[in-house]
Amino acid sequence: MSSYTSQHLAETAEIVQRLDPETLEKMVDLLTDIRSRGGRLFFLGVGGSAANASHAVNDFRKIAGMECYAPTDNVSELTARTNDEGWASVFVEWLKGSRLQSKDALMVFSVGGGNLEKNVSPNLVSALQYAKEIGASVLGIVGRDGGYTAQVADACSIIPTVNSQNITPHSEAFQAVIWHLFVSHPKLKVQQTKWESTR
Repeated sequence: MSSYTSQHLAETAEIVQRLDPETLEKMVDLLTDIRSRGGRLFFLGVGGSAANASHAVNDFRKIAGMECYAPTDNVSELTARTNDEGWASVFVEWLKGSRLQSKDALMVFSVGGGNLEKNVSPNLVSALQYAKEIGASVLGIVGRDGGYTAQVADACSIIPTVNSQNITPHSEAFQAVIWHLFVSHPKLKVQQTKWESTR
């Protein structure tokens, strides 16, 4: 088992080396622009990515001073819409109810990024199509080839695949690495975090 531990850590280190800093910096600039124009940031994700979305909402609101939301934080509405309207439309209808505007943005956390042909995360695809239709910005942190998110995003970080058996754990782990980079970035960070300010 220790050999697997070493392998997993080595894969993690390789991914760090292969991430594209220019793409990440472009994403920071887009986020800065969204905040400066009074736009809101909506995080979309399912499964582990939904949990990451909830955590990211907290960090962006508290540390970066951005108005942020995640539809998966409202379990009552999410399950009502899933039950009454279907899973594929749950995000797009939530965004319509939130009056998504062109000054706003979506941030997608996803392993596959959405793919209608394979029926993978059609809810993400519908939400992205709606965002593009009204002119909202789209950003993504996704795995593998990035799917539909990577095709339509204004900026998207694709987590490099270094082991085809570990696409999901690395993709979800690096969502957290990257959004923490964002809220720690001098262009976005407006509030000191607790332990760094405690002497």
